[in-house]
This record gives sequence, structure tokens and C-alpha cells, in this order.
Amino acid sequence: MRRTTITAAVAVLTLATGCGSADMTKQASPFANARGSKTVTLSVQSWVGAQSNVAVAQYILEHKLGYRVDTVQVDEVPAWDALSQGRVDALLEDWGHPDQEKRYVTEKKTITRGGDLGVTGHIGWFVPTYLAKQHPDITDWRNLDKYTSLFRTPESGGKGQLMDGSPSYVTNDKALVKNLKLDYQVVFAGSEAAQITQIKQFAKEKKPFLTYWYSPQWLFEKVPMTEVKLPPYKEGCDADPAKVACSYPHTPLQKYLNADFARSGGEAAAFLKKFRWTTEDQNEVSLMIAEQKLDPQEAAKKWVDSHPDVWKKWLP
Repeated sequence: MRRTTITAAVAVLTLATGCGSADMTKQASPFANARGSKTVTLSVQSWVGAQSNVAVAQYILEHKLGYRVDTVQVDEVPAWDALSQGRVDALLEDWGHPDQEKRYVTEKKTITRGGDLGVTGHIGWFVPTYLAKQHPDITDWRNLDKYTSLFRTPESGGKGQLMDGSPSYVTNDKALVKNLKLDYQVVFAGSEAAQITQIKQFAKEKKPFLTYWYSPQWLFEKVPMTEVKLPPYKEGCDADPAKVACSYPHTPLQKYLNADFARSGGEAAAFLKKFRWTTEDQNEVSLMIAEQKLDPQEAAKKWVDSHPDVWKKWLP
């Protein structure tokens, strides 16, 4: 499964994440792939769940293992290029990029698998639960065209609006709308932060909305949403991006390491391979960062202080 997405407020995103489509592989870190020195460079993607992983890993590496940690803003696909080139040492949350995995893990062997993150990701189409209660059949894709008028916006050109996040995110939504013959238009909010702002505004006014969204995601605690059932996912149904007519799969999220770093990264590499937590753990940190506006390292410290039984198992 391919994906790009997830959570934060505007202030959060400017801290340590990047949503643009620029090739961030040009942003080489002076610490990446520094053999023999206690430095680590971690890739940070543009959603708060990924930021939470990095914040906690960085805090433990610095305060428990004595490393200097550098973070680099990287979009999903460029992150693979940066990892292969040694510009970053580790990618802690990948939602599935089979083409990149084949090229760099199987063929070039410049990247190695780092194991499960412990969190299962899922993308889907969602409506607010208050709307689903008013119109229970709206949660079946076959009934969506009955409700097109509810979702019209100035941006959707007379069709219903399906709201996506950043144009840099990899989604199947345009193909799904076309192949399922739905009277909808995919409209990009521009970033995850903008999408969250829009969802919150719709919810505050109890307005209808249909949105591309994902779990794990702290926003569900603030704005309850119900998933619209798309045609069932079957292995290979999304192999051809132009012909996709099925739902998104549930994907165990993966970690990847630069191959040289995996071999010579010492305690840092060993720690990152063992780093594994739950959706609840990640959401706890994400909520502190995105909703409570804590600095990521403050949030990480609070989580580390209250969960020694979890993170001590990760130490080499």
C-alpha cells in the first residue's frame, strides 16, 4: 500500500515536518552515515504520527544512549532516495512503497528492513459520525451519489467534494472516483494541517463532509468519524493505479534503515530495530504535540517518563 498523510497543526508542521513536493534528498545532513561517531540522522515525514515516532526515538537516543540526533524533513518517496544514499540513516514509518522496496531493498541492497513499527495503518473515506447517524446508508459507497448535493463546495465544480490533504500524498482517490463512476471531485486542502483545520471547522458547524483520512490519527478523538465502505480490498486490486476500484488495505507500518548504518550503526541501529510501540502509544504522543501544542521533545519526555516498561525493552 502506498500512502502519504497524517496529522498536525500548522505550528507543529513548521517545527519538524515538511509537506512540500520538493526533493528533500538535497538536504543532506552532516551527521548521516557518519561511521564511528555517535550521531544519527532520522527522516521526518509530514504527519504527526511519524513525528511522534521520531521525537521519542530522538529523546531516548540522546538522553539514554548518548547520541547526537539530527532530523531531516523528507516527503515519502524522496525519503527512500535519501535513505539509499545515506543522507538519512533511518525511516521509522513507511506505509508501503513496493516500487522503492524492490529497487533499494531487493535489487540495490542499499536499504534494509528495520522491522514492524507495531502500528497498523489504514486509509479510507470518512464522514462525520453525526452525519452517518442522520443518514445511515451514506456509509456505503453505492449510496454516495444520493447525497452529492450535501457535499458540494465552490471548489468542487457542481459535484460533491471529496477532500484530500496534500497533493504530494499518494492516494487512489481520483481513480476511485472515476472507476466507481461517482459524481465527486477530489479537492486538495493543500496540507494535512489545512485539512485538519477544515475538518474541525465543518465539525464545529455540524456541516456534512466527505474526506480521505487515516488511522492511527489523534483527530478521531476530537472529531468522531465513520468510514464509508468501499469495494473490499483484495490482494493486487491496487496494482494498477489507473484501474483501482477497491478500498485501501490495512498495512502494518514498517521501519527501514540505510544498509551501511544497519551494519555499522552500533547501539543506535540496534535500538531502532527494536523500537516498536502501539497505536495507543503513538496517539498519546501525537495528541500532546498536535492538540496540546507541546514541543515534540517535551511530549517525548512525558511519554518516556511514564512508560519505562515499554522503552527499556528497546535498549540494546
